[in-house]
Amino acid sequence: MKKILFFSFALMVLSSFICNAQTAKKESAVSGNQIEAYYFHNTVRCETCRTVEAEAKADLINLYGDQVTFKALNLEDDATKPIAEKLKVSGQTLLIVKGDQKINLTNEGFLYAVTNPAKFKTIIKAKVDPLIYL
Repeated sequence: MKKILFFSFALMVLSSFICNAQTAKKESAVSGNQIEAYYFHNTVRCETCRTVEAEAKADLINLYGDQVTFKALNLEDDATKPIAEKLKVSGQTLLIVKGDQKINLTNEGFLYAVTNPAKFKTIIKAKVDPLIYL
């Protein structure tokens, strides 16, 4: 009787470990492989700020379709604060994030989105391609 109880308990524990390992593997695959683009902005925005957002979004969709998600987030919205804190963002920022990797494209966006959108698209492609093929 004791042997049966012991084996039953051992089987339950083993099953629990296997199930937890598979769940953790699925979660890391979803969050670790997803590439997200975040454009943090304020409520009051200039034309350049709006253009950086529009160009980055259009370029990412054009280049990668649904492989990269794009989110524009207002820093003055309380719902945005947790993600901004997690990513250590305090001002207008364009970030590409995959797992623990962060690529900041803010400077490039403000330099080229209005004056040279083709160059901005080339920079986005050069920075995001390595993340796609990891």
